[in-house]
Amino acid sequence: MSVRQIIGILSVLLFVSSCVPTKRLKYLQEDETAVDSIIAVERIQKPYRIQTNDLLSIRVKAMDQELVGMFNPIGEGNSNATGEERMYWDGFLVDEHGNIRVPTLGEVNVLGYTVDEVREKIEKALLEKYFKEEANIFVTVKLAGIRYTTIGEIGSGSQVIYKEQVTIMEAIANAGDINEFGDRTDVIIVRQYPGGEKRHHIDLTSMDAMRSPYYYIQPNDLIIVNPLPQKTIGLGTTGLEVFRTVASVLAILTSSILLFTR
Repeated sequence: MSVRQIIGILSVLLFVSSCVPTKRLKYLQEDETAVDSIIAVERIQKPYRIQTNDLLSIRVKAMDQELVGMFNPIGEGNSNATGEERMYWDGFLVDEHGNIRVPTLGEVNVLGYTVDEVREKIEKALLEKYFKEEANIFVTVKLAGIRYTTIGEIGSGSQVIYKEQVTIMEAIANAGDINEFGDRTDVIIVRQYPGGEKRHHIDLTSMDAMRSPYYYIQPNDLIIVNPLPQKTIGLGTTGLEVFRTVASVLAILTSSILLFTR
């Protein structure tokens, strides 16, 4: 076999193995024979249980707002703060023991409770200690946004979305999307549980991702997107990029062979 034939075979193999298939770049792909239809997405989830480091928003209303003013410390920390910074000052952080400090009520344990259970707990304590039924107090408890972190082949950093429910697609879009070197077929979600952390996997190139129990993210999730093998090889993801790289490598290889065979 001649040197030209060897170079030709190597270049073809290198080119074919280096391109990223379109199927690894497209989200939520349907079967080729599929027609427009309603996707049965599993939207019924177990209620989220509050974990340490969660930030809660608690507000108390009543017929006489002056009576509940002490429970709504808006702007005490920094009157010029807005958005997430405002919640840092006004929110209730769950400490390492699972407690929050509520004005006049002191420490209230919320670890493992749902937001509705926390609301009922605070409402009951206020009625027992400070108010009568006639006060018509109204307690609202919410998570102060869904906070999550992204690392890897995606816009890295901590993100906050102020919604009750957030899909992983929304979370990724909010972080700037996965780049061309990111592996969409095996996105990792590191999730906190009372007993520790667990790793979960989801394939975002498949329509089945919408039926995954991890399609909706939870507060403090860590989303990891690992690189495709093509990034390690360093030849690019598109055909044109690979062609340019292969052409450069072949030019150097050919020159070297010619120099040694003269």
